[in-house]
Amino acid sequence: MTNHTQGLEMKKIKLITFDLDDTFWDIEPVIINAERSTRKFLENYIGKQEWGSLSDFLSFRRELIEIDPSLEWDIKGLRRAIYQNKILDSGYSEKDSIELVDKCYKFFLEKRHDVTFYDNVFESIKELSADYSLGVLTNGNADIFNFDIGKYFDFSISSYDVKSNKPDEGHFVAARNKYNNLRYDEIVHIGDHPINDVKGALDIGINAIWFNGMGKEWKEENIKEPLQFKDWSKITRLIKSNYE
Repeated sequence: MTNHTQGLEMKKIKLITFDLDDTFWDIEPVIINAERSTRKFLENYIGKQEWGSLSDFLSFRRELIEIDPSLEWDIKGLRRAIYQNKILDSGYSEKDSIELVDKCYKFFLEKRHDVTFYDNVFESIKELSADYSLGVLTNGNADIFNFDIGKYFDFSISSYDVKSNKPDEGHFVAARNKYNNLRYDEIVHIGDHPINDVKGALDIGINAIWFNGMGKEWKEENIKEPLQFKDWSKITRLIKSNYE
């Protein structure tokens, strides 16, 4: 693991962490495509299925989480459970369903990584990596090391790793603990979500920058409006002008 913290004692910020979905790329079209493609893939094995509405899908997710609360942060387990239930309903035995569940999840994950990065993300991350340690804190199941940009990151922490979702402190504590003697105020977290990213970071004493790609109005009355940006080409200057 590259350690950029050495020699950075004069800088206030030593570590920058990033959210992924809706911060590095637009997640909605990715999930829609992955979901539709995987359903068609599965139907090649079990025949045409009635999938119901989005409301039906979300209701079924909630039911599964109520049965097994760990699925709240175990996204892989949750998605596998959804596929397995559909496969079992089609007449497969539980034993025979396992292999097909594996195939479906692998197929979904490939599609889930078929993303289009926002403009200037790659260039900005490369530039920042020269002066800071970089990490990923995600509630999702995308793996930054599946992309070429991953070479600029020192670590990635998922909800599964810490058994909780942002804004809980698990991700942030785990990031701080990657380095000896690193203080929370020597970290900046960047993400799109006002609660999961901004509030989660601020609550534990980490600096927060809001990626506001859609130019939205800040609506969290109980949280001071944070530094923000919508153009990734501006992030390096924003950090250096505020934290050095």
